[in-house]
Amino acid sequence: MKIAIFGTRGIPNHYGGFEQFAEYFSVYLAEKGHKVLVYNSHNHPYKANNFKGVQIVHCYDPEYKIGTAGQFIYDLNCILDIRKQKVDIILQLGYTSSSIWHFLLPKKSIVITNMDGLEWKRTKYSKLVQKVLLFAERLAVKNSDYLVADSLGIQKYIHHKYQKSSEYIAYGAYPFDQPNLSVLERYGLQPNGYHMILARLEPENSIEILLEGIASNTGSTTVLVIGNHNTPYGNYLKSKYGFCSKIRFVGPIYQIDDLNNLRYFSELYFHGHTVGGTNPSLLEAMASKALIIAHRNEFNAAILKENAFYFETADEVNKLLDYTKKSDNLQKVVNNFEAIANEFSWKIINGKYAQFFEECFSKRGKW
Repeated sequence: MKIAIFGTRGIPNHYGGFEQFAEYFSVYLAEKGHKVLVYNSHNHPYKANNFKGVQIVHCYDPEYKIGTAGQFIYDLNCILDIRKQKVDIILQLGYTSSSIWHFLLPKKSIVITNMDGLEWKRTKYSKLVQKVLLFAERLAVKNSDYLVADSLGIQKYIHHKYQKSSEYIAYGAYPFDQPNLSVLERYGLQPNGYHMILARLEPENSIEILLEGIASNTGSTTVLVIGNHNTPYGNYLKSKYGFCSKIRFVGPIYQIDDLNNLRYFSELYFHGHTVGGTNPSLLEAMASKALIIAHRNEFNAAILKENAFYFETADEVNKLLDYTKKSDNLQKVVNNFEAIANEFSWKIINGKYAQFFEECFSKRGKW
């Protein structure tokens, strides 16, 4: 098959979950003999036209000049190029800035959309923007041939709201069990001598609730906050909690080996995501044998089940810091690690996507 993947900043990953998935899945498809195109922003640091057998198409992306509006232009440029490629399947990762251009997608190609999370529920957006995002969601559902939901909660939401079926395929992770203490040395840390938060610093990721609970706790253990903090919300958090010496704003880290080691050696790993489906960083924390403290919601609970501790308030965070130790809860850690190996490994997830693509391709009568 000839497959185009767009909706990300590009590969190799230098940004987030969709980029990580696009990297792993596209390489997997190429190794299986499929012709794969991945669309990269022209601002992406990787400038070559091929990545491990995957063709890279660089498209102009003015986001750095004009902000969010640039994402719409970037997606338009990607779609205009896809029209020239005569691809069998188009995998659209997300819909926020691409679904308005649905009428330009080639009619002979099969359009499969990963619906991501409930973008219109993100509190960082104004009411008007939330309405626009909900409209974009409707367009994506209506104009895609097939939908992928990355969590059972999202699948249930799509069925209830739109009476449309979707294929449930979660994200994946690679099991990590080769720790390297020298990574900690570079960050000035000791094994189990710190807690960590890894997320985009946005309200719906419960960052303020977590920091409030941490700041009010009498303990002195360092807490790493990993994510871009040079944003309006990041600056707000630093101004509010900058007084607390144990809270350490690290900034973004994209080196997967560093992240895996930091998760592996952490005492407690806080996951505050509340909006959307299966978050890639949650699976990677499970794969890195972290003890997870997660926000209490259906998306997180569907993955972690009883193998995590849950919070909703700053007071609960405060108490968990006092009474929760990794050494006392190693069975939860092991259970999560085994879930990655048996259910969420990238080999399994990539295989599910490839099989789904073949089924969709066969139904179109091209197999």
